[in-house]
Amino acid sequence: MIETIKELVLAVGDFLIKTINGLVLTVSDFLYDPWVPLFLVVAGVVLTVRTGFPQLRMLKEALRVVMEKPKTEGAMSSFGALMISTASRVGTGNIVGVSMAICLGGPGAVFWMWFIAIFGGASAFVESTLAQIYKRRNPDGSSYGGPSYYMETALRQRWLGVLFAVFVILTYAVGYNALASYNLQSTFTGFRFYDAATTPAIMGAVLAVLFMICIMGGGKRLAKVTGIMVPAMGIVYIVVAVIIVLMNIQRVPTMFTAIFANAFDFKAIFGGFSGSCLMHGIKRGLYSNEAGMGSAPNAAAEADVSHPAKQGLVQMLSVFLDTLLICTATAFMCLTSDVVPTKELAGAPFVQAALKNSLGAIGPVFIAVSMSLFAFTTLLGNYYYCEGCLRFILKRQPSRGFMTGFRIVASVIVFAGAIAGMDLVWNMADLTQGLMVVTNIPAILLLATPAVNALKDYTRQRRSGKDPVFHAERIGIKEKTDFWN
Repeated sequence: MIETIKELVLAVGDFLIKTINGLVLTVSDFLYDPWVPLFLVVAGVVLTVRTGFPQLRMLKEALRVVMEKPKTEGAMSSFGALMISTASRVGTGNIVGVSMAICLGGPGAVFWMWFIAIFGGASAFVESTLAQIYKRRNPDGSSYGGPSYYMETALRQRWLGVLFAVFVILTYAVGYNALASYNLQSTFTGFRFYDAATTPAIMGAVLAVLFMICIMGGGKRLAKVTGIMVPAMGIVYIVVAVIIVLMNIQRVPTMFTAIFANAFDFKAIFGGFSGSCLMHGIKRGLYSNEAGMGSAPNAAAEADVSHPAKQGLVQMLSVFLDTLLICTATAFMCLTSDVVPTKELAGAPFVQAALKNSLGAIGPVFIAVSMSLFAFTTLLGNYYYCEGCLRFILKRQPSRGFMTGFRIVASVIVFAGAIAGMDLVWNMADLTQGLMVVTNIPAILLLATPAVNALKDYTRQRRSGKDPVFHAERIGIKEKTDFWN
């Protein structure tokens, strides 16, 4: 009798998962064929032209600004805001996401990840500069803000800001955090101790508990944790990648040939667009660097800087750190190995096999440890965005009881992600991030002028030898701001 009930419950659960996944996939396919790629590419190119290609022109300046201390003692620095946004960006997508793109789309997906990152840098600059311009003041003098606030203040469309805030919560508390949890436990499938029936649940429970302990401490604790972990794990990961590439240096020319040949095989791309290297490169590139999605501005608005363009440059730098360094490191480690990418290896297995080929038994262990650290900081960075969005929706700081309940629910989702199916968690993440893109990109295109003018004002002051200080009226902003009038 008990076995019959168990089988019935499993059958019903399987049916529900397949039904939900089918609905999610239908909407996701509509968004991505072709709207999300079109929005990202058009916005990236248009904003790059309008801002004068700051991705290259002001890269040195971005590196200088990121080390500036905040104006007020105890306030969040540019570096602190960068680490929170980078904690969200640098995560499981840098390992498993890259593997998925290569295995399902081909090596050319790496080129399209580079493409979307380079041009997405301008989108990241504009959205984060706007978040700084229209940020709000807390009673203690600190700041908060994000896309919802510039949609409300500059576009005068509060409903759009509320809709975007809902999409952020769905993306980060549900889509991305469930996916990070699943990706982490999937990394251990090749180990002897792994049991498909129990290991995902055990790992999900442990991760959920650790996650809850950290988020109960609030934003300042998150900033401290990510500020230490993100730089350390990123440096170690890149060093190992360089060592592996040097070990396989003879395969580097073949790797580049494969990347560019596949990337520009337009007959294959347009013959099956949804499964092409271009589509997978854009999807996984967006999941990795988040440029144009409107996520990083929520952290950027909290930085204490003398000029909004400073934080725009810093967040632009985060896109490069994520895709052009971490994602490229994963791609090169995999593509210089003897392991052939296949659909069956998509995800953690391809990366593990590639590193085992180069480093022996230590390779899969290194990836498992890296995934554990990346997944944990991703969970923290993702959650950070949700509290500000709840505040916007409710028009006030949520009560302690409400936030405790929300944090418990967020932790339960982390556990659920570990035991969910691969298709569902990936499709859910693609859907929710797509909803953010189609809401935020039109907004930053409409509001680009203040950000462009802010960059011109910043450049003008730097040329005259000043440390730039911003005044909203200098660039024609008529709306009252909490910080810049």
